[in-house]
Amino acid sequence: MKTEPVQQQNIPEETSSFVGRTAELAQLTGALREHRLVTLTGGAGVGKSRLALRALYAAPPEETRGIYWADLWPLRSDELLAATVADALGLSDHTPRMPLDALCGWVADRSVLLALDSCEHLVPYCRHLVGELLTACPNLTVLATSREPLGMAAETVLPVPPLALATEAVTLFRQRAEAVGRPLREACDQRLAARLCARLDGVPLALELAAAQLRHHTLAETAERVRTGLDLPDGLPACAPPGAAHCGPDDNPRRPARHSAVRTAVGWSHELCRPTERLLWARLTVFPGSFDADLAERVCAGGPLAPRELRACLAGLVHKSVVMAEGGRYRLLDTIREYGRMWLRELGETEHVATRHATTVVELSRQARTEWLGARQQSWYERLEELYHDVREALRFLLGTRPAAALELAGNVAFFWVCCGHLYETHHYLELALACTDGSSEARARGLWSLGLAKLLQGDHEAGRTFAELSRQAATGTGDAEGLRQAAYLEGVAALLTGRPLAALATVDAALRDAAAAGVRPPAFGSTLCRLVRVFALTGAGRLKEARRETEALRQECVRLGEYWTRSYTDYQLGLIALFESRACAAGAHARDMLDAKRRIGDRFGIALGLELLAAAWAQQGEPERAALAYGAAAQHWEMVGHPQRGTPEVAPLRDEGQATARAQLGDAVYDALFRSALHADRDHVLTWATHPAPDPHL
Repeated sequence: MKTEPVQQQNIPEETSSFVGRTAELAQLTGALREHRLVTLTGGAGVGKSRLALRALYAAPPEETRGIYWADLWPLRSDELLAATVADALGLSDHTPRMPLDALCGWVADRSVLLALDSCEHLVPYCRHLVGELLTACPNLTVLATSREPLGMAAETVLPVPPLALATEAVTLFRQRAEAVGRPLREACDQRLAARLCARLDGVPLALELAAAQLRHHTLAETAERVRTGLDLPDGLPACAPPGAAHCGPDDNPRRPARHSAVRTAVGWSHELCRPTERLLWARLTVFPGSFDADLAERVCAGGPLAPRELRACLAGLVHKSVVMAEGGRYRLLDTIREYGRMWLRELGETEHVATRHATTVVELSRQARTEWLGARQQSWYERLEELYHDVREALRFLLGTRPAAALELAGNVAFFWVCCGHLYETHHYLELALACTDGSSEARARGLWSLGLAKLLQGDHEAGRTFAELSRQAATGTGDAEGLRQAAYLEGVAALLTGRPLAALATVDAALRDAAAAGVRPPAFGSTLCRLVRVFALTGAGRLKEARRETEALRQECVRLGEYWTRSYTDYQLGLIALFESRACAAGAHARDMLDAKRRIGDRFGIALGLELLAAAWAQQGEPERAALAYGAAAQHWEMVGHPQRGTPEVAPLRDEGQATARAQLGDAVYDALFRSALHADRDHVLTWATHPAPDPHL
C-alpha cells in the first residue's frame, strides 16, 4: 500500500486567489522548518489566517506527515479548548482521560504540524495547551494566528504587515473588482484604485469589502466614501450606533492607520446595507460557527425579516462580502462578527436571539432523537455534526437560563455524540446539567442513561453499571417503560464487555418480554437496542445458529427502515458468526458492509472493529498481505479512539489467530512492513481501500 506522505485534516479550502506575500511566505516556511512554535500576529483583517493557510498548502510533502487545522474562533471560553483541538486531529477518544492527556498521548512522537487559528481571545489557555503539547511531543510544530503573541519563551513571532500598496494591494483589489464584474480597464480607474488602496492601508479585509461595494457603486463613489470615512474623529467607529462612544480596545488615538481602515470599511459596509440586512447581520452573530440558510431562517426570522426577505438579505450580505459563503454554508469573519454583536447589543436583542437559537437547537435535537430509528438517521448524524458548535453554544446558554432544557438537549444528542467520538463533551455537559436539576423526569432518566453509556464506552464499566441502575430507578419513578428498556440495554452492554453473555441475555430477555406483554411492537428504540444485545449475547454464548437467525431478521428490519447504526452491528455479528463457522468469504462481505455503514455515520470505534473483522476474514481466506494491511489500518483507528484493541471477549482469539496466520505466511519482516505502511497511511485513503470490492494487496 502506498502511504500518503502528508495527511491534511480539516484544512479549509482556499476559495479565492492568493495574492503576493512572497517574502512573508518564505519567512514563514523557513521559520516552520527551524522553530517549533511560530505565531503570526497582526491586527484584524490583515490576513494572518490566509497566510497560514497558504503556508500549509505549500508545505513540501516530505517535511511533515500530518497537517491539521483547528478553528478556535467558535469558542467562547477555554473549557473545551483541548477537546476542540482533539476533534481537529480526528481523535475520537474513548478513554476517561482528559482531552489534553489524550492529545499528548496520540501525537506523542508523531511528526505533526498543528495550526491553531484565532487564539487572541484565549491567549493564556492556548499558552498552557501549547506548552504541554510541545513538552510531551518532540516532533510537533505549532503554527498559531493571533492578534497578540502567546507569550512563550520558545515562541517565534512573525508580524503580518498589510499588503504592499503599489503592487500587492492593487493586484488584490483589481482581482476582486474583476470578480464582481467591474474590471479596472482605464488608466484613470487604476490610479483611483491605487489611491483607494493607500487610503485603506493595504489591509486585505478592507480591500475585499471595498471591492464588494463595486456591485452597487462606482469606483469613484467607493473611493469618496472611503476618504470621508477615514476622516472621522478618533474614537468613533464609522456608522456608530446611537450612544456608542467608542468601539472597543482598538480605539486608541495612537492606533495604526490600518485599524481605522478596517473599522471604516466594516462601518461603511454596514451603512450601505439595507435596514433589514443590518438587522440580519446583527442576528447572525449568534452562530458560533458556520450555518446554513435553513438554520438562519429558523433563528433569525421575525419582525421585518420575513423568510423571503431574510433569504434576500442573506444573499445581499454575501454579495457585500459581509458573509462568507462556503459550499452551501455561511459564516462571519471575526471582525465582522464583533461589529454585528455590538449592534445586537444596541438593539437590545442579545438575549432574545440567544433564546431563539437555543430553542431551535433543542427542537432539532428532539426531532433527531425521534427519527433516529429510520431513513433519516444518517442525515441526522451529519446534521448534528454540522450543529456541533451550535449545540455547545446552546448548552452553555441554557445551563445558565433553563437547566432542564439543557439536560434535555444533552440527552438528545448524546447517542449521536458518543458514536462520533465526542465522549468528553457528552459527559461534561451531562454532568453539569444533572447537577443543575433534580426531581424525576424522562429527561433526567435519559440523561443518566446517556452518561452511563459514555462511561461504558470510555472503559469505566463500574460507572456504567451504576448509571444503568440510576437510570432504571429514574425510569421506574416516572413509569417510563421505554426508559426501562434502555436501562436494560446499558446493563446488557456492561455484561457483554466484561465477558458475561448469559447475564446480558437474561437482562434484555426480561425487558423484551415486558415490552411484548405491554403490546410494544417494533421498531422502537429501546427494544431494538435490547434485540442487538441479545444477538451479541447469543454469539458470545456459542449459540451460533440461533444468533445468525435472529441477527438476519434484525438486519432485514434495519434495511427496511433505512437505518445504519444497528444494521452495521448486525453485519458485524454476522461476520463474526461466519468466521466461527469458517465461512471467511461471507465474513469479509459483512465486514465491508459494516465499514460502509460506519463510515456513513462517522463511527471511528466501529471502523476499528470492522477493520479487524475484515483482517481476520482475509487471514482465514489465505490473503496474508491484505490481512496485514487491514490489521495495520485497524491499529491506526484504535490509536485514534485511545484503546489498544477492544470488543467483546470472544473477538480476541480471532484477532490473535488471524495475526499469527498472516505473520507465519509472510514472515515477520514483510508482515511488519505492511502493517506499518497501513498504520501510517492516510486514514480516509486506507478506509476507501479496505471497502473496495477487490482491494489491491500491493496498492
